[in-house]
Amino acid sequence: MVFQVKSKLIPGKNKNTKLKRTAIVLLLGLLCLFLYVEIVNIHSKNMTVRQKILKTFYPALMGVSKLFGKKSAMQANTSMVKPPVSFYSLHIADNRGSEIKFEDFKGKKVLLVNTASECGYTPQYHELQELYEQNKNKLVILGFPANDFGEQEKGTDHEIESFCRANYGVSFPLARKSTVIKGENQNPIFEWLTHKNENGWNEQPPTWNFSKYLIDEQGTLINYFDPSLSPLGDEIQAAVHR
Repeated sequence: MVFQVKSKLIPGKNKNTKLKRTAIVLLLGLLCLFLYVEIVNIHSKNMTVRQKILKTFYPALMGVSKLFGKKSAMQANTSMVKPPVSFYSLHIADNRGSEIKFEDFKGKKVLLVNTASECGYTPQYHELQELYEQNKNKLVILGFPANDFGEQEKGTDHEIESFCRANYGVSFPLARKSTVIKGENQNPIFEWLTHKNENGWNEQPPTWNFSKYLIDEQGTLINYFDPSLSPLGDEIQAAVHR
């Protein structure tokens, strides 16, 4: 006579086995993620873990932004309204204290961008630098570090400059850290950019870090670009080369 023995599963033991397998899979996933982040940032210097993660997943952020982007992401001065207050009457101090006179930019386009070091859009520093190098003969780029959105720029002017140069090769001028949103402490340049009684037509303030404003060769504000639009994207490239 042949006896068949049926194995019985112990509920508690089976549950523990599944939990262990799940934990192992999660740990392996986290390890792979860590290695991927480190590989992407192999040449990064003095970056926080947050900054490394943001840099790694910037392409995914831009993909989502493009997929769900709003039509208002770009605004244009279609009537070419001239500014009541001359753009060339403005000036700023760079992050080392030297004066930058905007009258020196006559005959070139100027792209002004509010920036931050711990934002999902921070890798646009690299794209801005590439845009700048491609068009040095006809384009000036000015960065305006600000801590207005999500407190994502807490560093000093020296720390900001060191971070940008070391990790993104930034060589275009950076202004002293300031406030770019509307209010009594707003940077005078962004007051001009966001008040139509000064620039002629635009009231759009920065919506987040890396909002962009483009001035033409005659000192007229011609475009506003949302942070979701890449400096190397078709919209900005077309405006720069127009």
